[in-house]
Amino acid sequence: MAHRVAVVVLNGTTQFETAVTYEVFGVDRSEYSDDWYEFAFVAGEPGPIRIQGGMVLEAPRGLGYLRTADTIIVPAVVDERTDVPEPLLAALRAAHLRGARLASICTGAFILAEAGLLDGRRATTHWMDAADLARRYPSVCVEPDVLYVEDGNIFTSAGAAAGLDLCLHLVRLDLGSEVANSVARRIVVPPHRDGGQAQFVDAPMPHRDNDTLGPLLDWALARLDEPLTLDDLARQASVSTRTLVRRFQAATGTTPLQWLLSQRVRRAQRLLESSDEPVERIAGLAGFGTAANLRQHFTRLVGVAPMTYRRTFRGGTAA
Repeated sequence: MAHRVAVVVLNGTTQFETAVTYEVFGVDRSEYSDDWYEFAFVAGEPGPIRIQGGMVLEAPRGLGYLRTADTIIVPAVVDERTDVPEPLLAALRAAHLRGARLASICTGAFILAEAGLLDGRRATTHWMDAADLARRYPSVCVEPDVLYVEDGNIFTSAGAAAGLDLCLHLVRLDLGSEVANSVARRIVVPPHRDGGQAQFVDAPMPHRDNDTLGPLLDWALARLDEPLTLDDLARQASVSTRTLVRRFQAATGTTPLQWLLSQRVRRAQRLLESSDEPVERIAGLAGFGTAANLRQHFTRLVGVAPMTYRRTFRGGTAA
């Protein structure tokens, strides 16, 4: 049975954050996975739902749909001080009690907090509203400088486009990194944007300068398991190391060696997700040499140790 995603809309729900949920989950992308989502807009209150800008949204499902939804997403509302209908709060509490995954985008966190679902949990919202969330709900541990927060089966994201980061993260948890990356490429966004903390998502490939960097990046990606140096890269590109660093910074925003490190971590992530190779073997295949080096760099960039990452995305304990 397909994973059911329900997006709750109220009068005053914002357009962009609502559209983000449909773009990620509602568009049929079964070419990426046979287990694609079943998506529905759910009216959080009676009557026609007039979202931001005066647009009327046809929400074919009522709150009863939340009783069977696997993931429930609450987008932002224009005025987070608006009273939330009690039937919606009750439905969210009931869904949480039965184990459904709940998520909010931007000021949608105020609705989850009003339902009491963020008490004692870490959460985030738009940076402009973070202080207000902390003041109104002092039992919530508000983290204002991250793109999104995962605390158990409740997820909250920062403002606007951070909802897209969160939605891609949910796809990755459900269907794996390859599918999430494919969706990101389809909608022309990076699979990951750096936030205040590392997240369980792939680092994006940098922009390629077709005249200079494209062939070099392909060459390096084919040799990630080798001990490549800055001199090796400059020699392959037929430029000085100084010129290479300058061009790399201009085209990618990072240095050649930082890019190599991020791609090695990315390869390790994929191997941890898709193979049963031991960490020592993955360290060699990804170019880290030793398991200790892999653990050091992986933990620093991703935020968790390699084996923790494997358990998260494989659901197992393979060594």
